[in-house]
Amino acid sequence: MIIIDYRSRTPIFEQIKEQIMNLINIGELKPDDKLPSIRQLASDLNLNVNTVKRAFQELETEKVTYSVPGKGVFISQSAIANVFVLDSAEAELKRILASSKAKGVTEERIITLVNEIYKKGDTND
Repeated sequence: MIIIDYRSRTPIFEQIKEQIMNLINIGELKPDDKLPSIRQLASDLNLNVNTVKRAFQELETEKVTYSVPGKGVFISQSAIANVFVLDSAEAELKRILASSKAKGVTEERIITLVNEIYKKGDTND
């Protein structure tokens, strides 16, 4: 379900968040599906519990998930069309594109990369 790239510059908690959101977007996780417990996921991925907890807390803050005390963490009904998540992603993309442009990356190269990512589904090179 979730694969951690220890060589990536992306923090591990962010990788967890992104992969859960990707699983929602491709329909692998649906509203009201239960996520593994924080302890179980930390154990499965051989991570510190606090790392997974941070990812889960941010997902809940962004209203991608919700918690039911004593039951677990579930995907929210509005996770797919979550405006907060989409706005955050667009803001991050704009920042990255502006930085890339300033560093000399051409528009053509950016378009090529976008096409590669959307065709392959690959975001980690």
